[in-house]
Amino acid sequence: MILAGDVGGTKVHLALYEFIDGRLKGVRDQKFPAHEFATLEDVVNKFLEGVEDRKSEIIAACFGCPGPVRDGRLKLTNLPWTLDARELQSSLGIRHISLINDLEANGYGVPELAPDKIFTLHAGDSEAVGHRGLIAAGTGLGEAMLIWDGKCHRPIPSEGGHCDFAARTDREVALLQHLRRTLNGRVSFERVVSGLGIKNVYGYLRDVEKLDEPQWLRDRLAAEDPNAVIGTCAEDGSSSICFETMKLFSAAYGAETGNIALKVLATGGMYLGGGIAPKILKTLQNGAFTQAFLDKGRLSPLLQSIPVRVILDDTCALLGAAAYAEARAAELSGHSERAASTTHA
Repeated sequence: MILAGDVGGTKVHLALYEFIDGRLKGVRDQKFPAHEFATLEDVVNKFLEGVEDRKSEIIAACFGCPGPVRDGRLKLTNLPWTLDARELQSSLGIRHISLINDLEANGYGVPELAPDKIFTLHAGDSEAVGHRGLIAAGTGLGEAMLIWDGKCHRPIPSEGGHCDFAARTDREVALLQHLRRTLNGRVSFERVVSGLGIKNVYGYLRDVEKLDEPQWLRDRLAAEDPNAVIGTCAEDGSSSICFETMKLFSAAYGAETGNIALKVLATGGMYLGGGIAPKILKTLQNGAFTQAFLDKGRLSPLLQSIPVRVILDDTCALLGAAAYAEARAAELSGHSERAASTTHA
């Protein structure tokens, strides 16, 4: 079996996989509130309490984590954890353990997705091959490049979500100026295209443009998850300020997706991961995203040919972590669980 983890600032999602006919098959998975645990080892041990009799079958593990991994070590930005692959191997008793960037894990997960777990937002040239790009708005903004080597796509992690926000319209310029004041300086794309970004955009429209915030909406925002409320009210048309928030958000999302497509020359397509995109498909289809994606001047015809697809499976990073763990263990041990599970093995 393979142990896979998707480690975030608010939750840790763990899963066990095995291979059947060369494909990953989930055995069990569970989500844990990250702040309730002192270490990742504590989370893993809690998860494995349910499979005490099968722990010896775990041959490898991989955890996708936000941030840059250097020499098998990572200090999380939103949790007081420092992870070290060698220390995890020792404490958990698993021979092969890897730490990779969370968007890198998503990149390895894309080939593992079932066709019905991908939604085409912009068709482009669906037959084209080549490099791909991955952008994922969630708690933060993750980005990665999927480099085509002639046989497969190799994920290259990036911290591109922290690059400077590039305002394109008068409204975005005003938003940028507002955020420069409220954030006391520099504004990254993550401050606009993320869960935090939705709140920032909403605050700008309420406080600067003075769009109406009715009492019923104010009450819901105080009692529920604000991002979920804003997204839902934008989708169902019940609030103009929420609609305008998500329109501005999705335009910035589309523009940065186009930026990545240009930088990596993503003829093989752009993929939208993260938790936000699948929840706002109606908003993403209303025109603002695609218009901004295509709005690249003389290079617009190139963007027209690039497909844009939304990942609907929230276990994509787990699938990718599991695939990476198996491939790495096979490389080191000379035995492939994936290959052994096929009828031709």
